[in-house]
Amino acid sequence: MYGSSVKTPLKDRAKAVGRLSFVVLGASALACVGLLPFRAAMPMDELRAASGGMGNYLQTLGGVYAVLLAFVVFVVWNQYDAARGNIDREAAALTDLHRTASGLPTSTRDLIQKGLRDYVDAVLADEWRAMVKQDEATIARVGERLDEVWLAIHRCQPVNECQNTIYGEVLSRFNDLTDVRTSRLTSSRQRIPLPMRVLLFAGAAILIGSTYLMVFDPMWIHMLVVGAMTGAVAHILYLIVDLDDPFAGRYTMARQPYERAQAAFARDAHLVDSDHVAAA
Repeated sequence: MYGSSVKTPLKDRAKAVGRLSFVVLGASALACVGLLPFRAAMPMDELRAASGGMGNYLQTLGGVYAVLLAFVVFVVWNQYDAARGNIDREAAALTDLHRTASGLPTSTRDLIQKGLRDYVDAVLADEWRAMVKQDEATIARVGERLDEVWLAIHRCQPVNECQNTIYGEVLSRFNDLTDVRTSRLTSSRQRIPLPMRVLLFAGAAILIGSTYLMVFDPMWIHMLVVGAMTGAVAHILYLIVDLDDPFAGRYTMARQPYERAQAAFARDAHLVDSDHVAAA
């Protein structure tokens, strides 16, 4: 829904739309229900007399809050897009490293490629949930799989000029991989600061409450204005909260890049083994 890396089954998309609709319609309904006792308790004639100044106030307040919402949406979308890009780049780095390592001595190649396969399996099986729960112990254990790959690279003994060149490429690609992994983990930890979150929801309450002070006749027009304003704000806040946690929200990051990397590992291993058989 938000990008090519977000591919969810139709049932999951329907559930996401259902939750969004429930939040938007529920918030609008609550705001309209709250308007009834407010209008019954407040002196409508006095509010009508102040409607000119109240309109200017509401216009200013709405403008300030709209700027705040636009800024936060921009920030969370950039964070979400960066997280998606980190996943794609990490999967590509894994595939490149696995393929490049095929040119190293057989013992080193096997250790590196096995370590990469184990790492991807651990990311999918354990680290994905660990990022959601901020389980740093599990994240550290998965990272140890890359430490094993580094040890295999470090112990490598190239036997000719070609392997020396490949060894340099493997070192470079391994460093790229660890950098992208760090970026992915950082993006999984980024959240809107609590004061900003409080400001967002407090501002929404103040803005919607301020629409109560405007007097529209007949009453159904007032309810329509309040409901529309509340629904629009609730929709934006729902998306902000959801996109702020890209690995746990309704529009969570897809795992397909890592699954494609696993498929590429299998193809590369088959091609290398077939080449060795043909050479023999």
